[in-house]
Amino acid sequence: MSLLVKICGLSTRETLDVALAAGADMVGFVFFPPSPRHLAFEDARELGRQAKGRATKVALTVDADDATLEGIVEALQPDILQLHGKETAARLRDIKRKFGLPLMKALPVETAADLAPLPGYADVADRILFDARAPKSATRPGGLGATFDWHVLENLDFALPFMVSGGLHAGNVAEAVHITRASGVDVSSGVERMPGVKDPDLIRAFISAARAADSASPLPVYAERSTAQRAGG
Repeated sequence: MSLLVKICGLSTRETLDVALAAGADMVGFVFFPPSPRHLAFEDARELGRQAKGRATKVALTVDADDATLEGIVEALQPDILQLHGKETAARLRDIKRKFGLPLMKALPVETAADLAPLPGYADVADRILFDARAPKSATRPGGLGATFDWHVLENLDFALPFMVSGGLHAGNVAEAVHITRASGVDVSSGVERMPGVKDPDLIRAFISAARAADSASPLPVYAERSTAQRAGG
């Protein structure tokens, strides 16, 4: 199974086109006003049309209410919702019932104790994103350029596909993949020249480095298990 590469926080036609042309599997769009990558619905509608059929469109939200989610879904027509706040498993279940979309739940990680909520989310989420835990003083939960100890995820026995984020860039993505055996990687600040401003060369370099890491890594353990489970019905 190939490594999924997600470029998040895209906000212009130019940088979205670079990500798509370079082979990004997922393109992420942020709907959270405190973020420098926040998108207005009008812009999201245009970018969504540009990405349609070329990559998986991911809408990132933080503790959004139903009205906000309705606006996002109408404008972007996302393929998956990324919930990056303090949403509970019950809230995920409610969102999935109302909007009928796959869900990716972001889980902030600092120590192994932060993995405790996983069983609850596994019952309803379609994918997990492990991200570095933001400092208490931060105004947003992600996109801060901070890494976490990837060894926390080493040998993780988890049935759902998962991705890794937090401080990734072309220079360290191979190490992250090697240690975590994640099925995907997610980058935002690591391909920016300044907060919210994507750099085309950094986007290309990250995707190239991720592809190289993928070709050098064996199939993730979870993927082997999941394939066997599907074969068995």
